[in-house]
Order: sequence, then C-alpha cells, then structure tokens
Amino acid sequence: MIIGLTGSIGTGKSQSSKIFKELGCYIIDADKISSLLTTKGSKSLKDVVENFGTDILTSQGYLNRKKLAQIIFNDKQAKRDLERILHPHIIKKINEIIAKKYKSVDIVVDAPLLFEVGLDRICDKIIVIYAKYHLQLKRLSKRDKISKNEAINRIALQMPIEDKMQMADITIDNSSTLSELKKNIKFVYMQLRQR
Repeated sequence: MIIGLTGSIGTGKSQSSKIFKELGCYIIDADKISSLLTTKGSKSLKDVVENFGTDILTSQGYLNRKKLAQIIFNDKQAKRDLERILHPHIIKKINEIIAKKYKSVDIVVDAPLLFEVGLDRICDKIIVIYAKYHLQLKRLSKRDKISKNEAINRIALQMPIEDKMQMADITIDNSSTLSELKKNIKFVYMQLRQR
C-alpha cells in the first residue's frame, strides 16, 4: 500500500511521518530527497545556481538553504522556478524507491506538494495532517525562528489546507498533544491495513 502524507507547513507532517515509521512503514521524504539532490557538486545544485546565481551558495560552495528560502518565500516566480528545476528529479527518485520497496512494505510518501506535483496519483490513500491556524503559525515561527508575518506569508504561498483536506481520503487533526496524534495515526493505519 502507498499512503500519501501531506499537509501545510507547520501542521506536523514530519512528526506524523515518524509515527508511521514506528508502525513499520517505509518513509519516502520528498524534502530529504530534495536536500540530497542539492548537495555540493550535484547537477541539480548547478541548475539551481544557474537560475538564482552564486549568492545562494556558502563560501564553501554548499547551498545556503536559509538564503534560498528567503528568496522563494518572498517571490512567487522564484518559487515556481525552483520547483520547475527540482520536482522532476524528486519525482523520478520517489518512483525509483517505490519500484524497489513496493512489494515488501507499506510506503508513506511524505510530500508537502503531493497534490501540486501529481504524486497523489500514485497513492492508494491520501492523508492530510492539519492543525488550527494559530497553532500552525506558532509552530512555524518557533521551528524556523521567523516572525509571525513571515510565517503568515509562507503559509499563504501554499495551497490552502482546506483544499487539500477536500481532496484527501482521510484527515487528521494535529491541534492536540503528541500522544493524541500517535493514537489517531495508529487507529487510521490499522483501519487501512484491514481493507
């Protein structure tokens, strides 16, 4: 079974992913794949630098993720350009991993842009993790050490969580405690295994 796991920034998707891993699922993390693809000297990083310039590199030639984030979260076209460069490579890698693992284990594809890039089409079930907006803002500000306004802008750049929830098979509210989230994910996963 392939489960698509998505949500909005700051809703607890990564935490949910860890819980699925504890339950025995194989996790494919689109963000981690993106990081691996943009390591020093990689073709993807060269493509990104060609588009955005050498200002996005550290003095040692590594991608300065914080600097790139500031650019793409303040410029919709820059965000689209980055996605155009990286998404085909990320999708290709995800498909390669699925081809290797599909027969032996349940797979969770953890992707913030699951719907936007069409990864929902390869999933048997799609779960959207959501949280109350004020909590989402608080978590994002704390995690990324950014202001409330920056957090508002980053959330606004994404597909509205309500739209994702409408397209999901299952929605899980992560506005409570970690133990509540664990309980809900375990329940959902056991239900899916029984189908």
